Amino acid sequence: MSGEFVSGLLTMGHLVAALFFCKFWQRTRDELFAAFAIAFTLFAAEQALLALAQGTREEQTWYYLLRLCGFVLIIVGIAMKNRRAPGRSHQPASKLRVLPTGRTRRRW
Repeated sequence: MSGEFVSGLLTMGHLVAALFFCKFWQRTRDELFAAFAIAFTLFAAEQALLALAQGTREEQTWYYLLRLCGFVLIIVGIAMKNRRAPGRSHQPASKLRVLPTGRTRRRW
C-alpha cells in the first residue's frame, strides 16, 4: 500500500515538473525546456507503469527504457544548448530590459 502511494507521489511530482518546463518553453521557445518537459513526462509514465504493474522489479522490465530515453533526451538538450553560438540568443529583444547597471534582464 505505501509503495503505491509513493509511486503516485513520484508520478505527480514528475508531471508537475513537466508542466513547469512546458510553461517555460512556451515563454522562451528554448529547446532545453522542451527536452526537460518531455523527459519528465517519460519519467512520470515509467513510474505510473511500474505502479500499475505491481510486483515487477524495476530493473527487470522494459519500463527502464523510458527512464533511459528521458536521460538521453536531457543530455541531448544540454549538448544542443551548449553548441549554440555564444552571442546568439533565442530571446527577442523586446523581452529584454536594460538595467541601470548595463546588464539585461528578462521580463516574464
